[in-house]
Amino acid sequence: MALETYSYKVDSDVVKDEGKNRFSRDDDTLAAGSGVVVCGTVLGLVTATGKFKPLALGASDGTETAAAIILQNADATGEDVTVVNLKRRAQVVLQALVWPVGTNATQQAAALAALETRGIVARTGV
Repeated sequence: MALETYSYKVDSDVVKDEGKNRFSRDDDTLAAGSGVVVCGTVLGLVTATGKFKPLALGASDGTETAAAIILQNADATGEDVTVVNLKRRAQVVLQALVWPVGTNATQQAAALAALETRGIVARTGV
């Protein structure tokens, strides 16, 4: 009989240190049309609406700049969804972050620098 394995990432796989009393987290809106978004995905902030979407490096609506990391799985395919995002003063595991397909090292470095301006620091293997 074949043994099935499951991989389910949770917030503690992503966040290794954060502000006291979950100061680092906020409830935010994940914009409709974002699709299924998994825990650890780097998000951008749509300037016009104040809603979050997965980082979109070629965009010009604000989502081209890393602004948060989602800490849950969510399906915003057809409607806005309230989610928990990591937005400030935290240390995260670099290899647990989820990037847009095709993200190169230069783009990733720029996104990590944008997160650092918000106090989110990514470390390898923390």
